[in-house]
Amino acid sequence: MNPNTLSVERLREAARGLPHESLAATREAALANIDETGLPTVRDEDWKYTDLSRAFNISNQWLDSQRAAHISDTLSAQISALTSSIDAHWLVIANGQIDLTEVQGVDAATVELFSDSGAPFVLDRPLADLNAALLSDGVRIRLSGTPDKAIGLLVIDETTGSVGVTQANIELTVDAECEVEIIEYQVSSGTADHYCNSIVSLNICDAATARYVRLQNRKVGHVQTGRLSVALGKRSRLDMLSVDLGGGLIRNDVDIDIANPESSATFNGLYLTGDDQHIDNHTRVDHRVGPAVSAQEYRGILTGNSRAIWNGKAVVHKGADGTDATQANHNLLLSERAEINPKPELEIYAEDVKCAHGTTVGQLDETALFYLRTRGLDHDQAKTLLVHAFAVDLISKSPVAAMAQHITDVVQARLAQLIGGES
Repeated sequence: MNPNTLSVERLREAARGLPHESLAATREAALANIDETGLPTVRDEDWKYTDLSRAFNISNQWLDSQRAAHISDTLSAQISALTSSIDAHWLVIANGQIDLTEVQGVDAATVELFSDSGAPFVLDRPLADLNAALLSDGVRIRLSGTPDKAIGLLVIDETTGSVGVTQANIELTVDAECEVEIIEYQVSSGTADHYCNSIVSLNICDAATARYVRLQNRKVGHVQTGRLSVALGKRSRLDMLSVDLGGGLIRNDVDIDIANPESSATFNGLYLTGDDQHIDNHTRVDHRVGPAVSAQEYRGILTGNSRAIWNGKAVVHKGADGTDATQANHNLLLSERAEINPKPELEIYAEDVKCAHGTTVGQLDETALFYLRTRGLDHDQAKTLLVHAFAVDLISKSPVAAMAQHITDVVQARLAQLIGGES
C-alpha cells in the first residue's frame, strides 16, 4: 500500500480496538464519510499548497504498531510547569488521555465526556471524520456562568521510542450573556515522529462573549492539523488571537458561522517559521445575516527554508445586508529561501455591504537597520528590534490577560532562535 495514503479498512480495524462502545456508531459513520469522500490531497483547491503525505505516513506507522502511549515523569513535569505558569482552570489532554481535574472544580462549568454523554458532532470535513473515527474519548464543556479565570485546554504530546498519533475533540458552549476567556495550548516533545489531529467546536450563545487565545509551540518536526468551528448567536462576540511558533507541518482551519444579527468576530494571527517549517492558516467566515462584523489580521515572519500559507475567505450570503467584513495579511521575508502564499478572498452576494481585503509581502527596511546600528546596536539586535515591532501590534492585542506576558516571552525566544539562525 502507498505509505502516503490511509486505508479505510486499516482505520476500521484500529477503531474496533478502541474503548467505549458508545462511540462505535459515530466511528463507523465517520469511516463511511472517509470512504465516500477520501482524505485531502494537493489536488483539492484548499489543500494545493499543503501535502498531508507526511501525516498519513506517520499514521500508517502508528497503525502497524498502535503502541499505547503513557505519561512519563518528564511529561508530567512539563504539564505541571505549563499549568502552574499560566493562571487558568486547566483541562489536559496528554498523549490522548483526558484529565478533567481542574475544570470539574469550576462552579460555572458542566463537564461531560463523550463516552458518558453521547457522541461528538461529526463535522462534514475529512479530518474531522478522521478524528471521530479514531477518537478514544472527547469532552464537552458548557459554561453557564462567568468563571473567575480562563478555561485552559492543554493538548500535549510526547514521543520517545516510536511514532505517535493522537486525536483531541473538545466541544465548548458559552451560555447566553456569559463572558469567558479560553486558552488552547498545543505543545509536544520527544525524539520520534508525531501527528496530532484536533477538533474544537465553540458555540457562543446570544449576547455572550468569548475571548480566545490559541498558542501552538510543538516540536519542530512534529505534525498537527486543527480545526476550530465557531457559531455565533445574536449580539454575541468572539475576540481571538492565534500564534504559531513550532511544528514541522501545521494546518489550521478556522470556520466562523454568523447566522444571527449584531454579532461580531475579531480574529488575528501571528506565525513564525524557520528551516523545514510549513504553516498553513485557512480561515472562512460565512455572513448569513446582517448587520454583523468580522475582522481578521494575520502577520507572518518567515526565515530559512520555510513556507507559509494564509488563505482568508469571507462569504457574504444573499440577504446579509449590513455586513462589514475586512481581511489583512502582512508578511516579512527574512530569507531568500522563504516562501509565502497569501490568498484573500471575498464572495459577496448582498448589496448593502462594507468589505475590504489586502495583503503585503516585504523585507526589513535597510535604512531603519542602519539607523539602529548607528545608535550602538549590532546587526542581530537591530534586526530583532524591528521584527519584534512588526509582531508587537498583534501580541499586545491578546484577549486573555493571563496569556499576554507568556506569549511575549515565547515569541521573543523564538525570534532570537530564528534570527540567530539566519546570521
